[in-house]
Amino acid sequence: MVVTTSASGGLGGGSKRDRTPSGQRQRGCCLAPAEAAVLLTTVCCLCYGNSLPGEFVHDDVWAIVNNPDVWAAAPLSWGIFANDFWGKGMAENTSHKSYRPLCVLTFKLNVYLAGMNPFYFHAVNIILHCLVTLVLMYTCDKIVFKDHRLAFVTALIFAVHPIHTEAVTGIVGRADVLACLLFLLAFLSYSRSMDLLYIGECFPPKTSPFFLLLSLFLGTCAMLVKETGITVFGVCLVYDLFSLPHNRGKWSNQEVQQWISHQPVASELALLPSSHKENAKQHPKGTWNSCPSLLPTEQKNVIPVSRPAMWNILSMGYCILFVHGLNKLCTWLNRCGAITLIMSTLLLLLLFSCKTVKQNEIWLSRESLFRSGVETLPHNAKVHYNYANFLKDQGRNGEAIYHYKTALKLYPHHASALNNLGTLTKDKTEAKEYYQRALQLNPQHNRALFNLGNLLKSQGKKEEAIIFLRDSIKFGPEFADAYSSLASLLAEQESFREAEEVYQTGIKNCPESSDLHNNYGVFLVDTGAPESAMYHYQQAIQLSPRHHVAMVNLGRLYRSLRENKEAEKWYKRALDITQTVEILSPLGALYYNTGRYEEALQIYREAAALQPSAKEIQLALAQVLAMMGQTEEAEKMTNHIVSEEAGCLECYRLLSAIYSKQEHYPKALEAIDKALQLKPKDPKVISELFFTKGNQLREQNFLDKAFESYQVAVQLNPDQAQAWMNMGGIEHIKGDYVSARGYYEKALQLVPNSKLLKENLAKLDRLEKRLQEVSRKRSDTVAL
Repeated sequence: MVVTTSASGGLGGGSKRDRTPSGQRQRGCCLAPAEAAVLLTTVCCLCYGNSLPGEFVHDDVWAIVNNPDVWAAAPLSWGIFANDFWGKGMAENTSHKSYRPLCVLTFKLNVYLAGMNPFYFHAVNIILHCLVTLVLMYTCDKIVFKDHRLAFVTALIFAVHPIHTEAVTGIVGRADVLACLLFLLAFLSYSRSMDLLYIGECFPPKTSPFFLLLSLFLGTCAMLVKETGITVFGVCLVYDLFSLPHNRGKWSNQEVQQWISHQPVASELALLPSSHKENAKQHPKGTWNSCPSLLPTEQKNVIPVSRPAMWNILSMGYCILFVHGLNKLCTWLNRCGAITLIMSTLLLLLLFSCKTVKQNEIWLSRESLFRSGVETLPHNAKVHYNYANFLKDQGRNGEAIYHYKTALKLYPHHASALNNLGTLTKDKTEAKEYYQRALQLNPQHNRALFNLGNLLKSQGKKEEAIIFLRDSIKFGPEFADAYSSLASLLAEQESFREAEEVYQTGIKNCPESSDLHNNYGVFLVDTGAPESAMYHYQQAIQLSPRHHVAMVNLGRLYRSLRENKEAEKWYKRALDITQTVEILSPLGALYYNTGRYEEALQIYREAAALQPSAKEIQLALAQVLAMMGQTEEAEKMTNHIVSEEAGCLECYRLLSAIYSKQEHYPKALEAIDKALQLKPKDPKVISELFFTKGNQLREQNFLDKAFESYQVAVQLNPDQAQAWMNMGGIEHIKGDYVSARGYYEKALQLVPNSKLLKENLAKLDRLEKRLQEVSRKRSDTVAL
């Protein structure tokens, strides 16, 4: 083990006479620097390896998943330097003002190389923590202690300390870890640029402007990774004041102690002068006690974790002071006491390691994070509220209601808890009471106004709903859902111009709302503006590259424009994001309607596997099977649906088609009669049923009954061209050519390009011409 003791040298053999030239191993040290580095790296990986399976949690979702600057589809631009850590413009009122563009660039690089996979984000954080630990060991060895063993122990404590869990395991904590690494590198560069002492062969004894510029550059990078990185410049300044020989004489011990006690950053470097030819005994006695901000504090699993903004940087100072103290104690104690202290330190390291591993588990998922907060602070209303929000998002409504009610017991004036509780309550009267109570506490609660407006809308109180939705927009002009809800309500009332104005205002105030663009696209399709709708669907996808709903809508739009290749492309892009019935179904319909039955069959089988109980999917699958000639399987599937739902109109229609394909016309006719017995309300549907019934009767040569069915069909839907043509065909067969011509011409008016109708009329012309010739010949014969 690296940690050894000597009678005079303490923990690291730190007396002056034990010093060896830099680059050589100290007497009694069991590990070479390379071995120590490998051991530290291994310890870091063991402590944080269980964080690799973690999800995006807490701020990760907003800083990475929902940050447009990080998305792979977003081009790399200087805009990153104009936005905050969450992707909002620094100039915007809603900006968090956290300016960390270089950290955002590392996130974007992660996405570019490995996609939006949290595993690789965690892996990079662990690698950075390893690097910080190694650089800290190097810094302590070359500048602070000039002792490999003390440097190693300092880095080991830093590596395993559980205070770093949030920074390393929480993905957004990369800002802390990377800033800490750049902080150390900037400090090392500055030390090299101004240090005239011999501190190792890696730092030859000469000044270098290059290292000063490098220090400025690295310090600036640290500042652009996280704001607290700027403190490296202050640390370098303090190091300059305390380290150089010509400056040391200007500061008395009392002045130094008083100044350090008010400078938490500078206190990290309180030990640094001891490494330069001054014995540690020359330090003021109060140095250890004058740094209360660096003493260890009890860590609890409080979510969200409240910690100093530069805790990673400060913890380095704590580790240095801790090891310095251990070294002093070992020097003062006898051998037995020193061994006891070292064993206690090893036990502490083991406890730190176990605590770190356990803390990592808290950050593996959103649920474990929020549940930890509830377990740690069961009497805190906010943690119950946050956990309830998570449970609501997961669809665990019963548990969410319990925690919302617990939050209200602890803090009855929590308006948001009342509002959210209303959204989960099935009783509309009770939900309305919750919304009203929330508005009594906060009359400008835009979410409660929005929910109450939607509730009134569902109850048919549309005018009142409009008032509440307008108030929701008034008090929350950046709440996109309120614009969509108000616009859809106005569209229902056929106030299309006003609805369009609401959408446009919403897009102006919420330019980053992909849902608003998508909903506006749906509105534009319904109002006959497909080109504009296409633009807004594409905007929705650009803002949210994983917006599969907009992709499906865009696919449907292309399908309606008969651009099947484009439609298929967008459906498949949506499937790359998520496999749902809502995406598979229109793609299957596209394949079916374009004659690609094998592909349609495969798609519908996948959809049926996702939702085995979905009647529509089973019916579509049976329809494809019937079209492919697999009528027995199709019949079996359809009859199974009918056995579960006797009122399935489409099932009887499909059975009729299957029996007709099998030439079981009586069964086909029976299926259609059962469909008619269901008495559908839509006249067009009834017309189609009578048309199908006419077809079945015609196949059985019941021409008069078939003609009657076709007559009913055209009475219900005069645009049923096929029924008119079939009526003409029956009259044609019966020899009533005049009537037949009338029906044919009526059908031709509806489908003027029908080749079959033109052929039938041509046949009729030839028959009539032939009859006229026969009639003329008979007349001539009689005359003779």
